[in-house]
Amino acid sequence: MKGPLSKVLTIFWKDILLEIRTKEVVTSILVFALLVLVIFNFAFEPETATMSLVAPGILWVAFTFAGVLGLNRVFALERENSRLAGLLLCPVDHMAIYWGKLLGSFTFMLAIEIVVTPIFLVLLNLSLFLPRLILIIVLATLGFTSVGTLFSALAINIRARDIMLPILFLPIVVPVIIAAVEATAVVLQGGPWGDMLTWLQIMIAFDIIYLVVATLVFQYVVEG
Repeated sequence: MKGPLSKVLTIFWKDILLEIRTKEVVTSILVFALLVLVIFNFAFEPETATMSLVAPGILWVAFTFAGVLGLNRVFALERENSRLAGLLLCPVDHMAIYWGKLLGSFTFMLAIEIVVTPIFLVLLNLSLFLPRLILIIVLATLGFTSVGTLFSALAINIRARDIMLPILFLPIVVPVIIAAVEATAVVLQGGPWGDMLTWLQIMIAFDIIYLVVATLVFQYVVEG
């Protein structure tokens, strides 16, 4: 177990170091997500009843489109100078490559959400202490990045990948996004755990399905 885990962490750490040096992914995603929140904040008055209804959708629109922007870069850098081919030639199982990339994508997106979510709550005059919202974000982000990493590898050889990635990816991840929006609405409206339990179960189920399927087919995607 130590061998595969160390390889996964090595690939993950490589992506982290590259991002620390270039700051390309996190900076672009953060600016885009904040821009979406600011635009919607001017479109709806925070004190109105309408805002409380659309707020969950606003938050996840920001996360979703910012996440797609980040996923476009997951394997784009590996394409330069045939880095992906070199990575595939290394004595590393394809499963380790997928999980290393997944951890990197998950970390980048979670870092953005840690910054954006408090700003979103402040703009809506909501409490900053919402532990249930943290659980929702973690589960939804895991499902989003697990299938997103796979489709990012699939789209790497497509010329119009910036367009094709969201077209291919978003229909698949819609169940997780819908469940996240509904569960977030329960939290922001102060509803009980029971009202969001079904949505949490949906996210957990799809997270497991995405992780298993993506792990199994990743090899065929990168070698196709």
